Amino acid sequence: MKKKFIAGALTVTLSAATFIGSLGVGHAQVVDKNYIVVFKSDTNLPSNYLQIVKNSGGKVTKALPKLGAVEVNSENPNFLAEIQKSTAVINAGVENTIFPEAPVDREVLQEDFTATPANDLYNQYQWDIKQVTNKGASWNMKGGTGKSTNGKDIIVAVVDTGIDYTHPDIKKNYAYGKSFVPGITSAMDEDGHGTHVAGSIAGNGRVLGIGPELKVAAYRVFGPTGEANTSDIANALMTAADDNVDVVNMSLGGYDWFQNPEYATKDVVADVRLFNRAIQYAIKNGVTVVGSAGNAGVDISSPGKLSGDDNGATHRSPSSQTMIRVSAGGQEKNLTYYSNYGVGKIDVIAPGGDYGTAWLATGNPALRDRNKLCLSTVPGGYAFYAGTSMAAPKTAGLAGVIIAKYGKDVLTPSQVKHIIQSSADDWFKPGYDGESGFGSINAESALK
Repeated sequence: MKKKFIAGALTVTLSAATFIGSLGVGHAQVVDKNYIVVFKSDTNLPSNYLQIVKNSGGKVTKALPKLGAVEVNSENPNFLAEIQKSTAVINAGVENTIFPEAPVDREVLQEDFTATPANDLYNQYQWDIKQVTNKGASWNMKGGTGKSTNGKDIIVAVVDTGIDYTHPDIKKNYAYGKSFVPGITSAMDEDGHGTHVAGSIAGNGRVLGIGPELKVAAYRVFGPTGEANTSDIANALMTAADDNVDVVNMSLGGYDWFQNPEYATKDVVADVRLFNRAIQYAIKNGVTVVGSAGNAGVDISSPGKLSGDDNGATHRSPSSQTMIRVSAGGQEKNLTYYSNYGVGKIDVIAPGGDYGTAWLATGNPALRDRNKLCLSTVPGGYAFYAGTSMAAPKTAGLAGVIIAKYGKDVLTPSQVKHIIQSSADDWFKPGYDGESGFGSINAESALK
């Protein structure tokens, strides 16, 4: 039943050069004639980079000098072979497409803004926020609401579909927005995903986030078509770091299939390297980076097995060891049926929601408990979602309140990560395990 449900209801996020037989999905569309070229230096571009690209039959369409990479468009079918002859180039390949980590389940709550008793939906439905904050106990602790002890706003960047900054539960904590979607300047959310994420971090109204006085900033990378190029996400990460945000939440991802017969392995590595450089750039500039583990319900620690019947190795992307990677738990303190897992790939677990283990075990629709999903804000109202996309922002919110306790620009990302891991509640096997990492995030313990 589980496999049938996942095959029917799960939207798996895929990179452009991806095929994963074990996940029951096919080829995603390739971005025709768009390439990523990564140069050897990760801090600058060669002085003659434009000429190198031109000599190979390409034209630079986006330069990321602080990451040592460019996006290129080319009509030359031999572009990759030509560009890789340059001694200044470390990797080049077809540019991938990344998608938001779509919720595996969603139900709209039939509520509007006309009835506005403070925190009523939090009190009734938000078991997930209560689980992390110990029913709001952490809000009474130093930094617990997200208000910094040195008076500077703590900003969590939401790299996502944008944010509905007019939502009454968010607008007080909305810092600003930027769009990295080609041809679109507005950071307004047209999907709902980014607004749901933002409400989990800093909602303050009928619903509450982990830090009701944190600030959220929209770094919109997904347009109406629901996809983004890796270079646009890398640009958003780089810009967020330059803007001195404190935390980045990325509820997004894909899978890179090495030894895909359509591409040489070296042609896939460029995209992975750029993503990792962008993450490293943010972390080196003091940003704590949080990412979702993915919703395929598979062990991502075994790249060979993840490819199923296909040859080669499939890797979850982004998968940098320096970011905080989050799996999804349910109200019953279980690993949700859809959450990816894997030793060495998961740092902590946080509430992502499901319909309850009784429904999963029996398949009886009468046992589907909507209230065990995660409620948050969406444009025009509120909705229940389930997914690792819902788990990551709770961890990003926790990172924000930890930073607030000590003051902006005091802790390093590695210190924030250590506090989150060492204060987590141990679940499942004693000590570290591949399902919950170091355990379930706990804001009260983290702020002691």
